Amino acid sequence: MENLLGKIKLKKEIKADLKQEAKEVKDEKPETVECKACGKKVNRAEAKRNLYICPECGGYFRVKTKNRIKMVVDAGSFTPWFEDIEGGNPLNFPGYEEKLAAVQEKTGLKEGVTIGKAQIYGEDTVLGVVDARFLMGSMGHVVGEKIAAAVERATEEKLPVILFCCSGGARMQEGIISLMQMAKTSAALKKHSEAGLLYVPVLTDPTTGGMTASFAMLGDIILAEPKALIGFAGPRVIEQTIGQKLPEGFQRSEFQVEHGFVDRIVERKELKKTLYDILKFHHKREGFVNFDSNAVTSAAPSELMRERAAKTPLKDAWEKVEMARKVSRISAGEYIETIFDHFMEMHGDRYFGDDPAIMGGIAYLDGQPVTVIGVQKGKDLKDCLKHNYGMPSPEGYRKALRLMKQAEKFNRPVITFVNTSGAFCGMEAEERGQAEAIARNLYEMSALKVPVLCMMIGEGGSGGALALSVGNEVWMMENATYSVLSPEGFASILWKDSKRAKEAAGVMKITAHDLHELHVVDKIIPEYGGADSKALDSIARYMKVNIREFLEKNAKKTGEELAEERYKRFRAF
Repeated sequence: MENLLGKIKLKKEIKADLKQEAKEVKDEKPETVECKACGKKVNRAEAKRNLYICPECGGYFRVKTKNRIKMVVDAGSFTPWFEDIEGGNPLNFPGYEEKLAAVQEKTGLKEGVTIGKAQIYGEDTVLGVVDARFLMGSMGHVVGEKIAAAVERATEEKLPVILFCCSGGARMQEGIISLMQMAKTSAALKKHSEAGLLYVPVLTDPTTGGMTASFAMLGDIILAEPKALIGFAGPRVIEQTIGQKLPEGFQRSEFQVEHGFVDRIVERKELKKTLYDILKFHHKREGFVNFDSNAVTSAAPSELMRERAAKTPLKDAWEKVEMARKVSRISAGEYIETIFDHFMEMHGDRYFGDDPAIMGGIAYLDGQPVTVIGVQKGKDLKDCLKHNYGMPSPEGYRKALRLMKQAEKFNRPVITFVNTSGAFCGMEAEERGQAEAIARNLYEMSALKVPVLCMMIGEGGSGGALALSVGNEVWMMENATYSVLSPEGFASILWKDSKRAKEAAGVMKITAHDLHELHVVDKIIPEYGGADSKALDSIARYMKVNIREFLEKNAKKTGEELAEERYKRFRAF
């Protein structure tokens, strides 16, 4: 009932926002403004109605502080903080005070950042907006002081922080003092993070220089507007400094997602709702069980699935290898979509790239936030190529680890779905540290202070699978496999004959029943005749109910107890 009332309230507030926006547009006189993206003159009122997006080409106009606040917070909820902080001229730079005074008069702003407390659909947050009109959003000492002070206050009041970033970099007139703001704001955010609090930067056009190299890239979740310029050295600086011609799209939001530095690109029409969803996901919770009372609690399959399972003959080891490798087998993404609600996928390892072989993010399990991670193989040739046939690269393992450490910070259980023939073994994977990435996951997963549940849903190939399988419990589909090496590789090494793979599968003890007897896996998940689309609902129901039971069983354990149990589980082998 509480969730239903909350949804009704949210819908009413969204309608009120749209109604107010329409009224403001209606009262405004028709004017034109030039779009820098396409060069066309467009009606200003129409652009405003379209959330300051060009109706001709979809290009994003830069947004004034007051308009940005109107777009993302509840009407009348924003209370500015630290407006009385006085500026200065730390280097006695000639004409600086006069320039500041002129910009202040033109913009109506006291400084380049406005920050305070606000609500987003009723959710409390600290919100800051950097305005490009104020000396191109450059980071002077007042900007740094206001952000640091606001983050400190957010830490004291246990509030999340959302910062809209926009900057050309350091403020040249303040020299080294401007540079110090990078360290100051970063240090404040470190304390905020250590208090277990959420920080979300939203990168807008442009976000460059010292701001990017400090608080703009330190978020738990980093969002960006489409096609925003994001980088340390801007294109002009790069081209003029080293004469390097840059490709089209270089340093834009889409480039940053592909290269692992941004979690999600969010369009303006979705931004307020996305921020609200993120805030809701990160409510402070005690324990690991906060289920909705009206959720399904029966794992019973349909009559059709029971009949199908009864008619399916038992498989030998090699037949199970073949079943585990089927392209038609239910994928991690399908399980995640069916079992969980409102999955919000995150991207990138923050170092190099976003590996499509591994998907991960936050979701609800009957109202309980969880972190879910899955190896995605693909459902046809094109899809398999896109996901590299489910063979993760180092950046995939690092993305998974980043999400798991984030889950630990926010006290969320971790659930993984594993289906991989093994880690990618290409030259580029070796260059980027494949072995270190796998080893680091084993090292860090062993000590996570939240419940960790790992499920083998297809192939479990060697260290590439183990890197996502250091769980308090490990479950396995009845026709999945989990092995030190593929049967072909095993036969080649021991018998110098890969054609003996079928024989190898029989002696390797790689099936669910073999591994259950060896205590490598704790539970066997039924497939009701085969893990295909027909069985998805029944298998997902079984998983969902049993995941709930797993979480309920571990609900009262401390983080230290969970980590110690995981240590003892693997210490016993």
